[in-house]
Amino acid sequence: MTKNQIYKSLIPQITALLQMETDAIANMANVSSALFNGLPDLNWAGFYILRGNELVLGPFQGKPACVRIKMGRGVCGTCAQTGQTQRVADVHKFPGHIACDSASKSEIVIPIFKNKQVWGVLDIDSPIENRFDAEDQQYLENVVREFEKHSFI
Repeated sequence: MTKNQIYKSLIPQITALLQMETDAIANMANVSSALFNGLPDLNWAGFYILRGNELVLGPFQGKPACVRIKMGRGVCGTCAQTGQTQRVADVHKFPGHIACDSASKSEIVIPIFKNKQVWGVLDIDSPIENRFDAEDQQYLENVVREFEKHSFI
């Protein structure tokens, strides 16, 4: 299957899961599982929730992860601080990269907003350099927008 076909199959599944539930924790668990099991070449998919001045680990799929990340540190902290998606082809070249899993080589992190403020991030890692492109970014940002619509009622 092409990347487009994979996302065209996966997005309706995720949307259906989100439409059945409003609890953010339950939705994070299902979204991380759907992405981890539905997209090829991932070694981690999950969420961090902003608590004060740091991100705290939420539901995820993959190896154990860093529990707390300060704002502005690493790819996740940079995403939370800027409110902008971070797509990193080689995490080892990213200033201040936090190596929770040494196998990770590329990463994409999308901010999650509640009431126009960063609430958390969706973080996805791959053991392949340059795994994520503009197409991945577009689809994953759409997944996060769906999450926002259904998880904060």
